[in-house]
Formats: sequence, C-alpha cells, structure tokens
Amino acid sequence: MASIKLTINNQVRTLDVDPEMPLLWAIRDVVGLTGTKFGCGIAQCGACTVHLDGAPTRSCSVPVSAAASSKITTIEGISKNGDHPVQKAWIEHQVPQCGYCQSGQIMSAVALLKQNPKPSDEEIDTAMQGNICRCGTYNRIRQAIHTASATISAAPKMPKSTPKIGKR
Repeated sequence: MASIKLTINNQVRTLDVDPEMPLLWAIRDVVGLTGTKFGCGIAQCGACTVHLDGAPTRSCSVPVSAAASSKITTIEGISKNGDHPVQKAWIEHQVPQCGYCQSGQIMSAVALLKQNPKPSDEEIDTAMQGNICRCGTYNRIRQAIHTASATISAAPKMPKSTPKIGKR
C-alpha cells in the first residue's frame, strides 16, 4: 500500500492503495464515484473512459500511480447538474438505451468537442472509435454530438481578459 494523491474533479484526495490498482477501481471503490463503468477490463470497450489532463483515457488499464500527477475528470465532474451540452444533447436525441456505455461515450464526446468544436461525421466516428455501444445507437450519438457542437458554438464567449475600468 502507498499513499497516493489524486486530483479528481478538481478535488485533491489522498488514497491508501496499491500503486498498481487500476484507476477505475480507485475512482469507483475507494472514492465512491460510480458513474465511470467497468466494461471489459482491457481498454477495448470505452465504458471506463475518464479524462487525464483533458485526454480521454481508459481508466481500467491505467495504474493509479501513473495518474498521480494528472488532473482526472470523471462523468461526475463535467457538470454539477447534468447540464453539460453533451449531456443535454444525449437526452434530446434519446441516445441511452441500456445506458451502460454512456458515461464513457459522453466523456469521449466532451473531449472531442474541446479539441474540435465543429467536427465532421468522419471526425466524430474517428474520435468515438473504441467506445462500444451494444445497443447500436451510433447514429444518435453522432447527431447528439452535432447538436452539442451547435450549442457550444452558439454560446457567448467570455473575454480572455477583463478591461480595467477607472483610472487611466
């Protein structure tokens, strides 16, 4: 056992765990954030996708010790009230069927839209490759990503710096 500090959803947590424990189990069993799902255990299905420093990563294959210096974001960390544009688009397009793959699908879609705010169908398909949906809602997933893209693109942009008011 080792004392490992993880930053999960902007909160620093110190865990006393085996350094080789998969990050997935630290997130689910030790921290108690159960939105990230176990699917295959070999990084092939995408159900366990989280963001490590913004990049979609299969948490079932990353030792907790390898994530200690990263900023980890789980499905619980993308919005406080489930109102991220991707989550809203998922509901609008009725993407979830059984729902098991959805947190991983959403995490991959959020990462895609941060990197590429207006992806083409081909870019969506490439980015979402490896996220398996047993229910086959891939067309709805693509539609939802386009809807979220439009919502994000239409949102007012915050200025990078605030002009100083007062003395000149």
